[in-house]
Amino acid sequence: MEFMIIVIAVLALSCLYRLILNIVQFRSAKNPIPESVSDVYDEDAYLKWRKYNSELCRLGIISTVVTFVCQLILLVTNVYSAFASLFPNDIFLQLIAVILFDTLVSTVVSVGFDYYETMVIEGKYGFNRSTVKTFVADKIRGLILELVIGIGLSALLASLHITMGNWLILLFAGVVFVITLLISFLYPVFSRMGNKFVPLEEGELKNKLMGLLTKHGYKVKAIEVMDASRRTTKLNAYFTGFGKMKTIVLYDNLVNALTTDEICAVFAHELGHGLHKDVLKRQIMNFGNLVLMAVLAWGAVSVPQFYTAFGFDSVNYGFAFLLIGIALSTVQPLTGIIMNAHSRRAEFRADKQAVKEGYGESLVTGLKLLAKENFAHLSPSPLLVVLEYSHPPLAKRIEKIGEAVKAVPAQE
Repeated sequence: MEFMIIVIAVLALSCLYRLILNIVQFRSAKNPIPESVSDVYDEDAYLKWRKYNSELCRLGIISTVVTFVCQLILLVTNVYSAFASLFPNDIFLQLIAVILFDTLVSTVVSVGFDYYETMVIEGKYGFNRSTVKTFVADKIRGLILELVIGIGLSALLASLHITMGNWLILLFAGVVFVITLLISFLYPVFSRMGNKFVPLEEGELKNKLMGLLTKHGYKVKAIEVMDASRRTTKLNAYFTGFGKMKTIVLYDNLVNALTTDEICAVFAHELGHGLHKDVLKRQIMNFGNLVLMAVLAWGAVSVPQFYTAFGFDSVNYGFAFLLIGIALSTVQPLTGIIMNAHSRRAEFRADKQAVKEGYGESLVTGLKLLAKENFAHLSPSPLLVVLEYSHPPLAKRIEKIGEAVKAVPAQE
């Protein structure tokens, strides 16, 4: 019984943390907007943003509570072990049973909230362009991918523990790290399953972007435009892939909304990440998270009471995978503080790269437009920034860009 209480207590802490984040987000909407970004929203747009923020926060609070209650009921009633008992007494079939049941239930619980957020809230405020058909197709793809990853990792956990025992910690972390890199490497392939990509057309924009790459001896496989407008009005650009497979992806919304120099500024920022190998650094930091995950995995499979407390006769590796997820949801906010702090510093450094390329002013105007179109929070609580923000608030970025612009002549 005490082990059930431990698991439920950890689950409750994770729920409480998410509730606090939503409440802080909701309350910080009343913070005064810094002068440097006061022109991003006009009065009507700002009132619209506050309503949008409030609706998302309320939905987040409700979905967090409902999800917690459902998880609590499933745990205290030993439903997982009851469902697993319907399958043959084989280690791998038993873990598949638990992962299958949990994934299906979590999808059923979350799909209504996801639909309301995407089709109702995002639709009301002009962001969503997904059809019901696209939404359903995305959910089915996500469900299949979640099942493949969940069953694959729990089967890996079982195999390593059965064959290697306590060496599980380092082996599990190492293998999962390799799998993570492989998924990142193959992300361009996965992303094409639900989106259309076309090469950036010839012209001034492509010439300027290629000029930036050539200047730094930076090679990419392609610069492509993604049909993000099928799903959203929001703007984005990103690097994906590794080595010779690196690809730069621009949302078609971004290409259509920003000027050539503003797109170049955003591109130069992303180039800054590439030049400083920020993606690789983040992968290395992620290895620390994976070691933590492996330690939790070792603890989960080494204490039989974690299973007998929930109706299992012995270790169920699928249930162990769920226990690891519950534990990580409580521990990762602490490691996230460190990783987010590093990420915010990397963003400032990438902004400086855009300034060095002569796009300081264009970066500011581009970031303001991005903030406006993406309905960004202009005055988040400092606590929220520390806990959750991988990017600095817009006002702080503009301040640092201004300092970098002033410093450029002195460096020359």
